[in-house]
Amino acid sequence: QVQLVESGGGLVQPGGSLRLSCAASLFRFGRYAMSWHRQAPGKERELIAYITSTGDSTNYADSVKGRFTISRDNAKNTVYLQMNSLKPEDTARYYCKADYIVTYWGQGTQVTVSS
Repeated sequence: QVQLVESGGGLVQPGGSLRLSCAASLFRFGRYAMSWHRQAPGKERELIAYITSTGDSTNYADSVKGRFTISRDNAKNTVYLQMNSLKPEDTARYYCKADYIVTYWGQGTQVTVSS
């Protein structure tokens, strides 16, 4: 069974940091491009960070550029999202996605930035 499981979400104060993890049970995880998306209430799900299958290239949405960093450890079948300088507008449910021949989504983890 294929499964993506996000973890690391929670409540954090503005200016704080959080590190999300996505553990993937995928055959040949190293062939999948991975990405993080988020969805706030009443808004469309948006792509915020992307990393190639080998980890040689990344890109980010303007809203998180300079604050968030996506990385992957293919030996651990895990992708990460380091989030720094968090703002209330970062509050959303964060989802992990894997792309190769078929696309897989995780169920998400909630991030709430509030004082």
